[in-house]
Amino acid sequence: MKPKILLSALTDKRIANCIGGARQRIIYAAPGIQINTAEALANIARASPEIQLCVNIDFDEHVLRMGYGRVEAVETLKNSTIEVNHSPGLRSGILIVDSHGWVFTPTALYLEAEPQSDETPNAVALSSEQIQEIAIRLSPAEKEKAISNAPTPEASDEIASTQPELGVETVDEKHFEQVNQAIKTAPPVKFDVVRQVRVFEPYLQYVEISLSGAALQRKRVRIPKSLLTLGSSKDLEGKLKTTFDLIEKGGKLSSKSLEDELHTIRKNFTPSLGKDHGRVVLKAAKAKLKERISELREKLEAHQQKVEEELQAKLEDSKKQVVDYYLPLAKTNPPDELVGGSLNNQIEDKDIRDWIEEQLDTVFPSAESLVSKMTLEDRYKDVTFETLNREDFLESVKAAFPRVDWEKAYNEFRAAGEEDV
Repeated sequence: MKPKILLSALTDKRIANCIGGARQRIIYAAPGIQINTAEALANIARASPEIQLCVNIDFDEHVLRMGYGRVEAVETLKNSTIEVNHSPGLRSGILIVDSHGWVFTPTALYLEAEPQSDETPNAVALSSEQIQEIAIRLSPAEKEKAISNAPTPEASDEIASTQPELGVETVDEKHFEQVNQAIKTAPPVKFDVVRQVRVFEPYLQYVEISLSGAALQRKRVRIPKSLLTLGSSKDLEGKLKTTFDLIEKGGKLSSKSLEDELHTIRKNFTPSLGKDHGRVVLKAAKAKLKERISELREKLEAHQQKVEEELQAKLEDSKKQVVDYYLPLAKTNPPDELVGGSLNNQIEDKDIRDWIEEQLDTVFPSAESLVSKMTLEDRYKDVTFETLNREDFLESVKAAFPRVDWEKAYNEFRAAGEEDV
């Protein structure tokens, strides 16, 4: 006698094959139902209407989003007038076909692919007694049959007193449409895509580190048009033109040392995968990266304090340079605004200086406003399928981290995309 196989792998296709050979009864209970299984049930219902069918699932959009089943599969059953019972919270699987039965762990395709072979089993075969015990608790038809076939009135009464252990609420049209509409409104991501992304999620993250507002040496103010129309002198024409440097480029308020340190951090921790990919960090090194960023942020705060103490004087000095430059020009060619507001056509130097300062006040920032804009930010994003699936992705990662064995991860990435089992 051939020994009974206790452990095996039940997949959507294998379940469908089992159903296709049914002669008397089929009981299916699981969180959801996949396409092949539903089509096999629909075919057997048309070809052999005398076979007893019992289907229990947890028909809920969250179950579908986990990959336990497809809404199209339930629609196939309903179109074949197969009654579908709703069993909220059901996460185990049961399959009974005639005298054979299994309890199995359904696969959430959001997390992983179905088992590849019996070497990776997810099902345990049931004994005849277990099959009968389960059948009368799931199928009303099986319960009535068992009552009729009971050897004694006492046994019949005992079976009759057995209560259903799964929900017996039928998935009606309203329930189906609610779930179907939710899935149509926000369709689940393809599960093989999700699994492929998950292969690299433990290793990599995209990262953006930005130092903004600190480069005062590159900040310039635009000279107001009202001053530009006063004319210019040859010796300062090349320097001023239409803008003016707020501070000297090599001064102690420069952010160059901070920028150099940020450049070093990027080089050591966040190599670029190319302009189409951006920068990435190994998650194993992320804690050390954040430590370095925290140290740089402390230096930025110290820089802000120094700037706040000294910058206003620098700004006033820069403003004075511009005023001194334009004062003689304005005296030679007084602006119409001053001429039009004078009672005796006598314009004093103080009036001209005050007017020039008023024009500059509209474009010169305050030290406080400049300091408040100095920020160091780090932002992280997980990898996406679109970036992982680019042809140059793996080669870019290899070049960025040459001492890491990426072949293993990439082979897992390829395998995670396999849908056929």
